[in-house]
Amino acid sequence: MLHSENQYTRLRWFLTIVGLFLYVMDIWTDVVLALKYFQEREFVWTGLTLMFVLAGLLLTQIFSYAWYRDDMAEKETISGMSKGGLAALHLLGIGIFTRYYHLLKQGFKVVWTKTNTVEESEDVHHKLFCLATDLSMLKLFETFLESAPQLLLQLYIVLGHAECSVLQYLSMVFSFLNIAWALVDYRRCLRRSLPHVSEMPSGTPTAVYLLYKLCTITSHILSYALLLVLSTYTTVGLTVVWLLGTTWTHLLQTNFCSSAGLEHLYRAIIGVILTFTFFNVKGQDTRVAMIIYYSFCSIINVTAPLLVAFLKPELLQMETLLTVSCIICVCSVLGLVCLVLYYLHLHPRENRREEDEVDGLKKETENMRRMRSFLQP
Repeated sequence: MLHSENQYTRLRWFLTIVGLFLYVMDIWTDVVLALKYFQEREFVWTGLTLMFVLAGLLLTQIFSYAWYRDDMAEKETISGMSKGGLAALHLLGIGIFTRYYHLLKQGFKVVWTKTNTVEESEDVHHKLFCLATDLSMLKLFETFLESAPQLLLQLYIVLGHAECSVLQYLSMVFSFLNIAWALVDYRRCLRRSLPHVSEMPSGTPTAVYLLYKLCTITSHILSYALLLVLSTYTTVGLTVVWLLGTTWTHLLQTNFCSSAGLEHLYRAIIGVILTFTFFNVKGQDTRVAMIIYYSFCSIINVTAPLLVAFLKPELLQMETLLTVSCIICVCSVLGLVCLVLYYLHLHPRENRREEDEVDGLKKETENMRRMRSFLQP
């Protein structure tokens, strides 16, 4: 009999629908907000808001199709569709929705019916987790290419230009929720789909991990927003940070993609992710890298409010500046405390097997290789 952590349950099927809802609402609120800016003749805000939406959509379509194509090297079709049909769907920008459809359709058949044997059941549930993991990887890309930059942009507009509207707050709320959902969903799906990695316990470990990520990301984005309010030349600094992250990823010689061009694009996207939060790029011991990264983040979090307060206090009302500074301080401390607590006491210990013994499979599939080579929590 399958253990509950190895089953794709009805609850997880419903949570997939929740993830789809947050994804759609995040994009919808941003598009409606861009239309509002356009009507107000704020063409710069319109362009930037739409740019982040399109960047997330375009790059996730590229990787989604590339992964389908790689998987087709092992079978003629995916879910009854040819390469041409899948290419057309991705050109129309609905590759992610295609994956949601396939996962929900296959998951529905499994969670409301029973397979005949334990072996068949294990195989079916594992394949569902593999589908969910591919989707969570793409959602992670979309989150840091669209939701996180969008949250930063709207915070900058609200803080620096005193423009507050319900749509702006809705956009920020759904961006924040999408970030939170993508982080936990990706972490849990990845650990379930890799047999050599221990399952992430629910409850306290998940809550502490989520707090660690959300608090550090929130403090970092707020600090970036204050620096942007202080000077738009902060964009140059952010570009430098992105280049450093991309260069570090390149020096680690990642081997995630099946082609050199996609690998370079992947490394550039990881550079964007590292601008907002830390991830283990190659599944190695990164204690020193994490210390350096979060030391740098802490310096930014302390420096940003002080620079605004002493150099240009007229840019923000004192009450607003104090509120934002307190949030940055509390989130920074709480995030670092949760980080230390999680990795010292709550992090699942890995139980690695030989690479050719993956749940009885003699050959690692392309899907398994992709998951093993992706960002590690």
